[in-house]
Amino acid sequence: MSISVLFICYENICRSPMAEGIFSSLLARYNLQHLFSVSSAGTVNYQQGSTPDERAIEALLAVGIDISSVHSRCIDDLALYAYDWIFVMDHDNYEKICSSFITAQRPRVHMVMDFVNGRSGEEITDPYYGTAKEFERVRGDLFVASEQILHRIFEEFPDVALQVSGQ
Repeated sequence: MSISVLFICYENICRSPMAEGIFSSLLARYNLQHLFSVSSAGTVNYQQGSTPDERAIEALLAVGIDISSVHSRCIDDLALYAYDWIFVMDHDNYEKICSSFITAQRPRVHMVMDFVNGRSGEEITDPYYGTAKEFERVRGDLFVASEQILHRIFEEFPDVALQVSGQ
């Protein structure tokens, strides 16, 4: 079994690589990384091949997560229907992703905060034009979201949850 998860933002240099790194670190903590494929992408290709914004890298290095080897890519280069779960950071990109599918072929597409109690549908604001504090806020929100996403996956795939409880 392999569960594929894709995180999406606009340029794939701030929010989505942060989400990829945080979710991957969560999987490593539970020794579940062998059951998942985790990646990120942007809806545009302006930064194609770039590493994440330095402030995103620094915000995650502060908590022991290194995303410096992630390189930006665009959804145009991906087979989106091949992903089991797609999590989007904001409403504009969510609409763009949903319009990429016909209803019958669409995977599970959600806003990244959809499974956080009281925050469903909430956006993760792009910190690019902000300060390091904005990147820290995004980091905190993505940690909360990642925990809830994994919990939801456990609900749908009890065999995955059993591997965590069996340790």
